[in-house]
Amino acid sequence: MIEAGIIGGAGYTAGELIRILLNHPEVNLNFVFSTSQPGKQVYSIHQDLIGETDIKFTDKINAEVEVVFLCLGHGNSKKFLAENQFSDKTKIVDLSTDFRMNSENQDFVYGLPELNKEKIKAADFIANPGCFATAITLAILPLAKNRLLNDEVHVNAVTGATGAGTSLSETTHFTWRDNNFSAYKSFEHQHLNEIGQSLKQLQADHDAEINFIPNRGNFSRGIHATVYTKYEGSLEEAKKLYEEFYKDAAYTFLTDGELHLKQVVNTNKCLLKLQNFGDKLLITSVMDNLLKGASGQAVQNMNLMFGLDEKTGLNLKASYF
Repeated sequence: MIEAGIIGGAGYTAGELIRILLNHPEVNLNFVFSTSQPGKQVYSIHQDLIGETDIKFTDKINAEVEVVFLCLGHGNSKKFLAENQFSDKTKIVDLSTDFRMNSENQDFVYGLPELNKEKIKAADFIANPGCFATAITLAILPLAKNRLLNDEVHVNAVTGATGAGTSLSETTHFTWRDNNFSAYKSFEHQHLNEIGQSLKQLQADHDAEINFIPNRGNFSRGIHATVYTKYEGSLEEAKKLYEEFYKDAAYTFLTDGELHLKQVVNTNKCLLKLQNFGDKLLITSVMDNLLKGASGQAVQNMNLMFGLDEKTGLNLKASYF
């Protein structure tokens, strides 16, 4: 069994990780670290776990675990690792932004399996991608692979309230979010840098603008992204490019049906639909921000790092009604 630890155990992504790892056939959840909840039962915070586990939050780490997941706020993972030492054999999966850019950290592999599967298999340290970055990058990677991203990319994407984390702010209160909709961080969202880095990995000369408008939706979880750019080929040709690129992908699928969030929420899937309108290709991308956009992808990466089938422990089903 793989001994695993979680750092920052009280948040949404940690809650999803706990749920997955408790049912993972090859993992024992060794500890859940939290400076805000030490000594409390994990189910006192993640209340759906009543009857599922007797694990308590702790403010001490086991430095000998084989893998540790960092579910800390952005900027805090570097600080935590500087102050706490793990064994030379401990693999790390970081879910923050701290290690995603190659120019800053050469030891961490960017953990998008559809792009870096072989590198992930050989890695000891993984920088788990951001949720918007995953949805948007998967929408356009096949175009970059075929050097077809030669014009501006336009993105309008909506995320659920869980994308903002558990800390309360003016825009996360129910009375503000309910029956409401708003844009934020237009053209300057932090995930743009990692999207650009991934595209350049396949199309080195890519320098066209990615015009990204993120939106807050009045639902709990999920991302719905519409992405379009100029494209000179036929729809059939585009579908062939995407089908070839994702033929070995465990969780990214092309479909001709209408896309909506109930198809993917509570799963590790990303679904893509292609449409063409004149000289434009429209790609719709839907996924769960907490699973394929965070904890599910983190476990997918862990599976690859330990030589397991990447779908192990991730047999998650959508709740359609």
